[in-house]
Amino acid sequence: MRIGCCSDTHDNLKLAQQAIETFTSANVDMIVHCGDIVSPFTASLFDTGIPLHAVRGNNDGEWALASTIEGFENGSGTYHGESAHLSLENHANESSDSTVDIAVYHGTSERLVDALLGCGQYDYVLRGHTHEQTVELSDGSVHVNPGGLPISGADDTYHVAIVDTNHAVSTDAVTVHAISANDN
Repeated sequence: MRIGCCSDTHDNLKLAQQAIETFTSANVDMIVHCGDIVSPFTASLFDTGIPLHAVRGNNDGEWALASTIEGFENGSGTYHGESAHLSLENHANESSDSTVDIAVYHGTSERLVDALLGCGQYDYVLRGHTHEQTVELSDGSVHVNPGGLPISGADDTYHVAIVDTNHAVSTDAVTVHAISANDN
């Protein structure tokens, strides 16, 4: 399974649309948004038929955001609230049926991010909040932050990530794609 991961779009419709186009071109099976979509009008862009899993970010103050995502056509949107645990099939080892466990959290508490990484339950911890792109092995879990809307003191380019669960769990299973604000 190929999972498109983005975060911190902050109502930037152009970057959100480019993220979706990147995921569509890469034939992802699912999109995970790690919070700070902000408004229902931005969330509605993700109603593409590709299943979306979203968690709440610290700037997601619009209560209609949850009902907008839950109302996606064909039931393809799931709003998890503060965090999510996704358990997905892993086809990297054909001799056994195994799962890949993924924690999704916006990342407002670094202590909680560290706990998710260190608990030994998750293969991947997907998060956002810092607006800084990160893919690293940490305490046996792959820590993925695709980055976010460019802000002062963080990344100057918007990034998205694609996690391929058909590969062994590692940083090599994650590809990062830079999206320029000037792309058409």
